[in-house]
Amino acid sequence: MAKENPNIKAILVFEIIGKPPKKLKDVLEDVIKKIDGEKGVEVISKDIKEPVLMENQKDLYTTFADIEVNLEKIEYLAILMFKYMPAHIEVVSPELIAISNNSWGDILSELTRRLHAYDEVARVLRFENNSLKEKLKELESKKPEKKDKK
Repeated sequence: MAKENPNIKAILVFEIIGKPPKKLKDVLEDVIKKIDGEKGVEVISKDIKEPVLMENQKDLYTTFADIEVNLEKIEYLAILMFKYMPAHIEVVSPELIAISNNSWGDILSELTRRLHAYDEVARVLRFENNSLKEKLKELESKKPEKKDKK
């Protein structure tokens, strides 16, 4: 029987856009600190690039950070993905990852839970959008028509 692999090494890339430039670096530092505090996760290294002015923008900057992490279980990588939504994930090692059906169940349950939460938000926004459209139609129908001056 295959044994689950401990100590998974991965690289997470986080991109951020905003202003002022100093704030972008502070936000990335905060995210890295939170990731390092997650259960079963250790930040091995981080590289935060200096923010640069975005092309065709007056005061909007972009930057990114490469974060290398060591994880006790593959489930912890899935949790990081859902919680922090990196732009890119690369599993560095091991080459082959064995995972039990219980671990798969945990990952899929978390994915399902998140998808249901996003679906609920989408349904609420659709309902609010339709309500606002109805109110707008109602207000437009009550608006007095302008008379042309000739």
